[in-house]
Amino acid sequence: MSSYFTSESVACGHPDKVCDQIADAVLDSILAADPAARVACEVCVCTDKVHIMGEISSSYAPDYEKIARGVIRDIGYTHPGSGFDADSCTVLSDVHAQSPDIARGVLRRDEEDCGAGDQGMMFGFACRETESLMPLPITLANALTGRLQYVRRADVLPHLLPDGKSQVTVEYENGSPERVTTVIVSAQHEACVDTDTLRDEIIEKVIRPVLPARLLCEDTLFYVNPTGRFVVGGPAGDSGLTGRKIIADTYGGYARHGGGSFSGKDPTKVDRSGAYMARYIAKNVVAAGISDRCEVQLAYAIGLADPVSLDVASFGTGRVPDEAIADWVRDKLDLRPAMIIRRFALRRPIYLCLSCGGHFGANAADMPWEQTDIAEKMAAELF
Repeated sequence: MSSYFTSESVACGHPDKVCDQIADAVLDSILAADPAARVACEVCVCTDKVHIMGEISSSYAPDYEKIARGVIRDIGYTHPGSGFDADSCTVLSDVHAQSPDIARGVLRRDEEDCGAGDQGMMFGFACRETESLMPLPITLANALTGRLQYVRRADVLPHLLPDGKSQVTVEYENGSPERVTTVIVSAQHEACVDTDTLRDEIIEKVIRPVLPARLLCEDTLFYVNPTGRFVVGGPAGDSGLTGRKIIADTYGGYARHGGGSFSGKDPTKVDRSGAYMARYIAKNVVAAGISDRCEVQLAYAIGLADPVSLDVASFGTGRVPDEAIADWVRDKLDLRPAMIIRRFALRRPIYLCLSCGGHFGANAADMPWEQTDIAEKMAAELF
């Protein structure tokens, strides 16, 4: 029985990703100076404008304008007159301290019992489709946008500009990925390059080096810049906002999502720390051979430390009951936000590198929540 699944990824110059990167650069700057800071930074962009806003309580006051211009420059928006560039865009900031009503739930004498910064539910997922235990469609889509950025920055295709997207459709047979049926790459480019040349270059320099030949066939469809032209891009072509690419940041729609974004948030926000813990649990379950697919849901209430719920689903692939896995997690892992923060050392400037390319899988391979260091213990105690 055949089925199809599609995932999307976006390049670092996409307007929403520009915002995510600025927000996480602000967070990193603050955490480097004040690890105990509480940060909820939001960013929006449009033609020639950047607006930084949010609730930040910290002993350190960063230079918001300098941070924003630095990120924009690193992305590659450096051409004056293009509608958005690092030196001429207007940067506004409207930041105030965290609400005392929220802070009272997070700040406790006993640090270990500090409550969640807000209510919400988070999901983590893992499966055996790739070496990183991520779904195949989002893994391939992220690899394509990563390659798109590489060929631009390495001058392999110097006429490319920072904005871009990819989309990959995978055909499944009885639940197993068999082939790629459709690939879409939209790449911003200088006006001087003609459409046919660009399409040939993207197929040969971006798509084929990334997609395994075994997953391609003569019927695989390649669509490159389907409208035929993509010169105006980035914030000059469309507005952007922090947190609008939460599906690309996680599992490409393959697993459920609680709705909370990551970028710009310090780890007392369980949207971030809870999602990292849920992924850690799910990945270790699959790495231990306990199931071939695993989805973990955590839910929290503002001001309370312990989660209000934990659910584990293995979708019929488990070798032990889902309830037994959940019981093991409750017994062996401390799911209080402060203890997740401690376990993963989250009060440090590690977030900018995650803000484009995904918070899980290959882009986060060195992060503590991507390690499978409890898989052996899980297997020994659950089998």
